[in-house]
This record gives sequence, C-alpha cells and structure tokens, in this order.
Amino acid sequence: MSEGIAQRPAFDELRAGFAGDVLTESDAGYEEARKIFNAAIESRPRVIARCARVDDVKAALVYARTNELAIAVRGGGHSVAGASLVDGGVVIDLRGLNSVVVDPQARTATVGGGTVWGELDKATQPHGLAVTGGRVSTTGVAGLTLGGGSGWLERAFGLAADNLLSVDLITADGREVTANATENPDLFWALHGGGGNFGIATSLTFRLHPLPAFAMALLLWPAEKGREVAGRYRDLIELAPDEIGGGLLYLTGPPEEFVPEHMVDQLCCGVLVTCVGTEAELLRQISGLLELRPEGQVITEIPYAELQCMLDDPPGFRNYWSAEYLDELPDEALDRFCETASLMVVPSPSQHALLPWGGAVARNAGTDAMGKRDARWVVHPLGLWADPADDDKARHWARTIAEQMRPWTTGGLYLNFVGDEGLERVIAGYGQVNYDRLSRVKAAFDPDNVFNRWHNVLPATDPTLRA
Repeated sequence: MSEGIAQRPAFDELRAGFAGDVLTESDAGYEEARKIFNAAIESRPRVIARCARVDDVKAALVYARTNELAIAVRGGGHSVAGASLVDGGVVIDLRGLNSVVVDPQARTATVGGGTVWGELDKATQPHGLAVTGGRVSTTGVAGLTLGGGSGWLERAFGLAADNLLSVDLITADGREVTANATENPDLFWALHGGGGNFGIATSLTFRLHPLPAFAMALLLWPAEKGREVAGRYRDLIELAPDEIGGGLLYLTGPPEEFVPEHMVDQLCCGVLVTCVGTEAELLRQISGLLELRPEGQVITEIPYAELQCMLDDPPGFRNYWSAEYLDELPDEALDRFCETASLMVVPSPSQHALLPWGGAVARNAGTDAMGKRDARWVVHPLGLWADPADDDKARHWARTIAEQMRPWTTGGLYLNFVGDEGLERVIAGYGQVNYDRLSRVKAAFDPDNVFNRWHNVLPATDPTLRA
C-alpha cells in the first residue's frame, strides 16, 4: 500500500474533527500560513494545522505522532533558528489561541499559547501594568518567554520568564499538565529558559508590574562619532539605576522624519535609552549623551505598548543572528566593537547591537535554566538581507562580529538571540550542570525527543547526550 493511501484516513479524520484550518500544499492559504519572520527558512511542511482550540492542538499532535511525522510548534514565528517550520512534517500553529485575560487587582495576565507581545502589551496598558516582553510586537509570547524573554524592561522587572507564574502544557504523549511552583516544579524550572523542548504551551500566566510612566530617547550620530558615544553610553549604564535600559547599535540611517537627510542610508551610531519613569527622570540620566549633540533625536514619554510597535524589524528578510555575553566592557573591547561596525553592509536592515543586562536580570541568575545570565553586557549582531545570493556573506558578517569580541566574552550566550550553532553552543547557553538537569526533565516528559526544533536538549536516555 502506498504511503499516500496509508496516510489518507488519518488525515481525513484530522480535518473532519478540527475546529481550525488544516492546510496542505494544494490548499489556498498554505503559502501565507507558511511564512515566518526569517525568510531564509524555506521548509515546506506536509500539514499546517491552524488550531482554534486546545483540542485541535491535541488532535494535531496525535496525528503527527501516529503517522511518525516531525513536529514544529508555531507561535509568533520569530525563531531565527527556524523552530516554527519543519520539512515534510506537521506545523502545530497556535496563532488562533491568542486570548488575553488581565486581572488588574491580582496584577496577572493569562494568555493563550499563540498570543504575540503586541496583543499582551495593549491589553495591560490601560491598567498601567506591564511585563517584560520582546523588542518586536509580533514576536510570540510563548516562544520568547520559554527561551528566557529579554526585552526593554528587563533591568527593572527581570526577564519575561522571571515573571512566569504558571504554564499549561500538552506533553509529547498528549497529556495536559500544569507547571508552576507547586505542580511539576522541575518542569516549571525547565520552562524558565529551556525553550520549546518539553511540550506545547497552550496557556501562560504572568506577574505584572505597575508602569505609571514610561519614557524613551532615541539618539543618532554619524558613525565616526560612534566610539565617543559608546564610551559615554557605557559610563551612563554602569552608574544608572535599574529603571534605565535600552541599547547601543550601529545601523543604516532610516528615512524617518527625525533623521537628517545626509544620514539616511549611511552608517550611523544610535542609542535607545528607555526609562521606567518620567521624561524628566530620563533627561537627568542622558545629560552626558546630549552633550555629544546627537544629529537626530526623539525624546518623549510614550505608552510602553507604542514603543513596542515603533521598533518592529521589517518582515520578509533573510536573517542570521548571533550573541555573546561580556562581564566587563574595557576600552579595548569597546574599541573592537566600534571598529567592527565598518564591516557592515550599508544600506541594509542589519544591526550591530550592544545591550546592557545587570539589574534584575543578574539578581535572578541561578534560579532558572539559563547559564551565566549575570553577564553585564550582550553583543548581538543581527544580519538581515534580501537576496539569497548574499547568504554566505551575511552569515559570515554576523559570525565575524561575534568572534571579534571573543577575547572578552564569558562563553555564555542567550539562545533566543542565535540561530542553529550546534550542540556545543546549546550547552554553553545553559552551562553543563543546567543542561544535564534539563536532559533529565526532557527524559521524563519527552523521552522520544518529539519536540526538537528549538535549540534541542537531548533526553538523558539518549546515548549522544554528551556528543
């Protein structure tokens, strides 16, 4: 009997009982449903199961496992490593599970597994509440959080995962389980940074924080001023309170109203300073930067949810990212960071970023699956390009940027910021002790390694565990 005939009854059964849409290559809507943020990931799933309810998730999982098909789980579709698609397998698409319920008295929010950050931020904003979210509004809440959850509020409120109170999960064998501080605590620990390795998150509950005022400054200089700006920015952050966040980056000057014409499409040095507080408080902190007379600037109080949408990366580009942690940022390291900006291709949407950690990110170190998160800085090159002919060149650029900083790096990295760089880098992201513990949790909840598309943690029963 041919494979097609053998699969047909199970597929018909899936489609007949499905509340959402079940798409194959022959269906209208398949190509649109297949699109993810990283256009360099060109995988073609056999089935895209667009779930409308939790029972759909379970049905798609059973179908995939019964027919021995590989599984990818899609939330926002922003995994640069391509975790949201799988060639010839089943994509369990959660975007229809995007409910948001805010309890302003308890200061909590419960969201469906397909919610994106823009939806959550807009729901908490009217209550003057917020939680650390992604830097792009279309990023999936679940994927970002389970991988740790870095964002503009992290120095004040911790990573997204630090504010995770409970997760409802469907495990590889189709069970519905809840993980929190008292139920399945080992699994709950693993979901703080261990990624999508343990099941399908259908609901997540967060602790929210009061955010009565929020301000931001976006400052821009020509690239030749970058080293002076970078030194002043480093000094600002090293003395700043936890309420101050943001980042320094080299980028192509965008065609925006605040950017002088002579800087558009030219290499620029930019600083974003975010403030959990008022514009007056922000201005006190950035006085040293303003002394350097930025040629483009926006300084304002702004609803946090609006900032989260302002800086969305453009979709449709091919992507390759990397990252490295640094404990210190001596002059030599800052020199190297600024010198490597000259390697950027301009004009391009690519960015060469330096992000400050510390604050609540460091204070919560050792409580979760992430390793070395007490690092004070993160170097994060983001390569974005349009032409597949530039794949090798763009990826080489991102790798070179990271490699140039290695003399000052800790050996750790934030896995949400990188593509597929191999098992050794996965272990480096957790540290060996945490990785071994994650492997034991994996063996308990997914011994067959069904969920393997995120930076994969191998179950402890796997003989290649330490490969």
